[in-house]
Order: sequence, then C-alpha cells, then structure tokens
Amino acid sequence: MTGVTFNFLDTGVQFFMGLRTRYNNRLPPRGLMEEHESALGIERVTVLLRRGAQRLHLTDKACLRVEGLKKVFRSGKSDLVLFENLSFQVAPGEMLGIVGESGAGKSSLLHILGALDRPSAGDVYCANLRLGALSEDAAAEFRNREIGFVWQFHYLLPEFTALENVAMPLLVRGLSQPDAKAKALQWLKAVGLEQRSEHRSGELSGGEQQRVALARALITEPKILLADEPTGDLDTHTAESVFELIAKLHLECQLTSLIATHNLAFARRCHRVLRLQNGKVEEIAPEAIPV
Repeated sequence: MTGVTFNFLDTGVQFFMGLRTRYNNRLPPRGLMEEHESALGIERVTVLLRRGAQRLHLTDKACLRVEGLKKVFRSGKSDLVLFENLSFQVAPGEMLGIVGESGAGKSSLLHILGALDRPSAGDVYCANLRLGALSEDAAAEFRNREIGFVWQFHYLLPEFTALENVAMPLLVRGLSQPDAKAKALQWLKAVGLEQRSEHRSGELSGGEQQRVALARALITEPKILLADEPTGDLDTHTAESVFELIAKLHLECQLTSLIATHNLAFARRCHRVLRLQNGKVEEIAPEAIPV
C-alpha cells in the first residue's frame, strides 16, 4: 500500500460500516473508523480504533452463557417487555436452533448475544468475558474477531464484487488488500463460488448471495456464528442447500452456532432447540418438533 491511494479500502470500508449502521443504529458510529495520512500525505490507511479495547480471542473452551436476560422497549407511554429472565448455556461446538413466532424476540436475542445491542437486565458471557462490561470500541473489536453474522437479507454491497464483499471484514480489520483478497478467494471456493468471484451481488442468484454472505461471516475465523433466518428469503430447494452448507461449515470450522429460524425441519437438525414464547424460553427436544 505504500505510495498509493487506496480508494477501494477507503470507500469500501466506509460504505460497509455505514450500511451496517443504517441496518441497526445501535452499531458503533462512524467515529470508530479514522483515516490517517502519512507524513508525505500519499498513503491513506483506514484502521479500526481500539481505544481501551484488548485482544479478545476466545479459547477452545469458549461458550455462551446467558443469565437472567431481559429486554424492554418503550412503546408510547408504556414498556413492552419482549422477554425476561432468559437463562441458558451453549456448549462449544453446539448448533442451537431458536424458534418462535414473529415478534417473539429471536432477532433481538441474537443482537444481544452478538454485542450489537445491550439487554435491559441480565448478562451474557462468552467464556469468562462479560459482554455488558465492554466499551463500544471493545464490543466492535469483539464482533469483528469472534462473531460471524448471517442475516435473512444478505446485505452485500452492490458496488463491489463477491470477492470484495467477502474481503471487507478483513479490510476493516486493517489487513492489506492482496492478503484480504487471497483469503476471500479461498472462502468463495469453500462455498462453491470461486468462479463467481468477480460478479457483483446483483448478478448473483439469491442462494449465491447468501453463500457469499456466509463466506463474509466466516472469513475472520470466528468462534461463534449467529444466523438470523438465513434461509428465510430462499425457495425450498435453495434453502436446503444453504442450510446444508451452514451445517457442513459448522463442523469443519468447529463453530458454535445459533440459528434463529421459522423452518422447523431445519430446527430438528440442530443439536438443541430453544423456543421463545410469551417472553420466556423453553428447551424442546429436536425430535419432538413436528415436521
């Protein structure tokens, strides 16, 4: 990068962070990113600030632990209690399905577990790390290094190719463009899209877009995958292939995965299943879920 103007990194990272902020206004503001000029005023590098943050890599014994979680939203002059007193644990390597009706709080729960939002009460621990104690900068560092997110909508950047979209989290981290792109190509190969690397998102099918989103989520080698209705916008056949890919990568990457889904057939294939209902959580045996 020395001696060049890295416009792709500048504009791409800024666009990526801005899109995420618009999706959820509780994400860290653009102020977490800062552009530094070299003494010659030639080289521009965008870096993630870590004011007060520390390296937060989880160990092989990492797991999620939820204690007394509560989430309340203000609705007019009254409070809407989405859920309360949620307590459960997720062991390393587990694939946990989360089911429940629309509005039950599945997405809000995943946001809290991924340090995108804070609970109204209670605590979430990753290994021995209490997420509620993290500063905004430390939470951003934690998300970038330890959590992979997949949403119902792919949120790919339309101006960029599949390769560039997958590379974006590493560019946010500060990795060089050649190294980020090399690793992105490996991940596109892992999801079966190596030949589509130079195609923009609008040139991809819905299933291909979600595969790219999955590669983007896993390129940082997170320990935890949070998937919020990852097959919700796909037809039955494509949804099946995407879920099979998630299950395959869950094993190969030794992930701990939490998948919110309305697809009960997919939930049955998880190791454990939690159902959110009427603000409470209960565990149900996967085999007891009707097909």
